[in-house]
Amino acid sequence: MENQKGVKVVGFWVSPYVHRVRWALKLKGVEYEYIEEDIFNKSPLLFEINPVHARVPVLVHHGKPLPESCIILEYIDETWKNNPLLPQHPLERAQARFWVKFAEEKVFRVLWGVLCSEGELQEERLKLARDALQTMEEILKGKMFFGGETIGYLDLTLGFISYMLPVWEEIACFKILDPSKYPALIAWIHNFLDHEAIKGEYMPSKEQIKTYFEWRRKAFMPPN
Repeated sequence: MENQKGVKVVGFWVSPYVHRVRWALKLKGVEYEYIEEDIFNKSPLLFEINPVHARVPVLVHHGKPLPESCIILEYIDETWKNNPLLPQHPLERAQARFWVKFAEEKVFRVLWGVLCSEGELQEERLKLARDALQTMEEILKGKMFFGGETIGYLDLTLGFISYMLPVWEEIACFKILDPSKYPALIAWIHNFLDHEAIKGEYMPSKEQIKTYFEWRRKAFMPPN
């Protein structure tokens, strides 16, 4: 990997937002120092480098901190030009940003809501999630990755689906990753997890993910 002094990532071991940043750096071949943060007992460092929100991830490059995963991904792409994450054409770049925003709002946040609910509310959220995944299925058809032949910005944003969503399904007793309904997405999951930059980067085990999110689900579940 390229030796890049002064690159640090402050993160939390299970955060999908942190993972996408680490994947991006691995794709670019950028070495970095990883600093684990306890988000339930935040350090003075986190308040110093992200005083507005005090959350992870934070990229520190040559002493300059940058928060928010999507902003970090664009900075990484503009700083290290090899293996581009975003298309070169302005219109295609804008379209990629649109779909990343859609993925954040209509896929990740809705699926988080599915995890932290049950009964009728969970079913309502599941319908919204299925509709959003169907949209993702349509734009993925005929491609290996959302970025085409290579992993791009949207792939990294949706990467949590590949390893985290199956655990969420088990925890909250729902099923959404149906191969008969989302064949392109299922193929994408295999392609994504098999990529050298992804399987070569740290990800927590299924058991670790399950234990953590069982605990978080209980904390976020509405009272009976």
